[in-house]
Amino acid sequence: MSNLLATGSSALLAFQRALSTVSHNVANINTPGYSRQRAEFAAREGSNYGYGHVGSGVSVVDIHRMADSLATSRLLDSTGELNRLQQLSVSSSRLDSMFSDKATGISAPWSAFFDSVSGLSSSAAGAADRQSVLAQANALVTRFNQMDQQLDKLDGEVNSGLTANVSEVNRLTKEIAAINGRIGNNAANASGDLLDRRDQLISELVGYTGGTAIQQDGGQMNVFTAGGQPLVVGTAYSSLVTVADPYRPERLQVALETNGQRVTLDKRAMGGQIGGLMEFRSNVLDPAIAELGRVAMSLAETFNSQHRAGMDQYGQMGADFYTAPQPTISHNAANTGNAVLTPTLGDLSALNASNVVLRFDGTNWVGNDPNTGASVAVTGTGTAADPLVVNGVELVLSSDTPATNDRFLLQPTAGAAGTIKVAISDPGRVAAATPVKGNTALTNSGTGKLGTVSVSDASNADLLTPSTIAFTGPNTYTVDGAGPYTYTPGQTITANGWSVTLDGAPAAGDSFSVGPTGANSSDNGNAKLLANLDDLRALNGGTLTLNGAISGLTTTIGSAARQADYAAEAQQVIQDQVQAARDSISGVNLDEEAADLMRLQQAYQAASQIIATADTLFQSLLNATGR
Repeated sequence: MSNLLATGSSALLAFQRALSTVSHNVANINTPGYSRQRAEFAAREGSNYGYGHVGSGVSVVDIHRMADSLATSRLLDSTGELNRLQQLSVSSSRLDSMFSDKATGISAPWSAFFDSVSGLSSSAAGAADRQSVLAQANALVTRFNQMDQQLDKLDGEVNSGLTANVSEVNRLTKEIAAINGRIGNNAANASGDLLDRRDQLISELVGYTGGTAIQQDGGQMNVFTAGGQPLVVGTAYSSLVTVADPYRPERLQVALETNGQRVTLDKRAMGGQIGGLMEFRSNVLDPAIAELGRVAMSLAETFNSQHRAGMDQYGQMGADFYTAPQPTISHNAANTGNAVLTPTLGDLSALNASNVVLRFDGTNWVGNDPNTGASVAVTGTGTAADPLVVNGVELVLSSDTPATNDRFLLQPTAGAAGTIKVAISDPGRVAAATPVKGNTALTNSGTGKLGTVSVSDASNADLLTPSTIAFTGPNTYTVDGAGPYTYTPGQTITANGWSVTLDGAPAAGDSFSVGPTGANSSDNGNAKLLANLDDLRALNGGTLTLNGAISGLTTTIGSAARQADYAAEAQQVIQDQVQAARDSISGVNLDEEAADLMRLQQAYQAASQIIATADTLFQSLLNATGR
């Protein structure tokens, strides 16, 4: 009878614990990272009564945590990659919106400016048209400046994101290491809830840094970044810190501190949100800043060059229309020498927007791409007579001597969009006219006629000096008495920085004069040339127009945003799949739990009947013996 009571009691206790486990599962259905638990039953060893063994009930031998290490590992890998791509997609989409929206992009004010210059070419003497050119030019440089400021703000947001994420990483690594300490070397005896908590923290950590988690013998977990740097090893943990960029102190980098050592990490060493921020900065934001600066620098250089070849309403040669931005260079904070390099724009057609790290190896200067490490060609010695030439930029070593391994970061165009300005404010200073014009002598007997006089060298000191072309015969001519020169019909005659082509056949004694256009001219020759500069093939070795550069910039940013978005969507599908695989093993299913609840409830009630039966038998025995 006592055996019957003990058996019923063991069943009641076992089913009660099993019911508590099911209830615990249901209660944690919405708990992130929770793995369902299952009570494992085992029969108690029975007693041998000679005729056989009689069972003595049941006991719960384990509360089993339903988890699969492979599914968890796959989920970690996917989580880090998803967070990286989502961060990259969100940031890239913001940049794309800025460039593609007419209200914030560069295309609308760019077109409006060149439209105003085209209008001036139709009415060079009109004061309103000149004022419109200046107004649209100021609107254009304002947009350049605003976009550069917005890009700087995005760069600042990357700094803020890195700082916030580093703080979260340090919190998580510390807590994971503490849980490792609580688990010790026997994870089999650890609470399932504690193991779930650790897995959830690791998942959050990998979401920030990317990487993997590896279980040690005994059960402690080690966590590494995407680049293999240790974040948590047993009960020890490393810290992430933000440090100033050695070339640009306003920009933050991420470094790993462990055992007193500090190692700066690049985008290849980090995944997750931090990796996404770093990848956005280096692969999308920096190229956008640099290319926008190249467009601004190219506009200033080409427009100024042509504007200086024209004449304003005061009869003076045109000055710079824009303040021309120049390349910038920064020294590494670890440099030991005192060398100063001064950069200037050299060959616009060779200008490359990519940054270059220049290093002095003790004898020569060598260049490398800071992102890939690829070599960049460097020529020259750095003197004023023989400057260093890197991607169209000329650099002069203006003072002191570099030390071996001193480094400098050359930014050919970054920031140029923020410094471009309109250099003139007087509409009369717009150089719309060709500075020289030609006249045909009324006494000429031949059929020769002067074509349009054009400027071939605006810097020639004698450009505005009156000149006379005199034909000493149908095939010979002099210029201001110099010559005679052989003349071939249709050839270009050049002198004093101007050139002209004659139509027809000049006769001996014919003469033509070339002189300054003069003040208040309605000539529009230079305005026509200025209006077509947006289609000038000035970039990439003479293969790319300024319009093409703007279109290419907008297209490149849009393409980067779309690719990041597509990749994030694809990774989300993978994440959903691996999450479903994990949930099929570890997730709580209410239907299954309800079925278990009913089954255990019935078993518990049946066990109660066993005790009730034992009690009835005991009472019958008492009644029988008490008579």
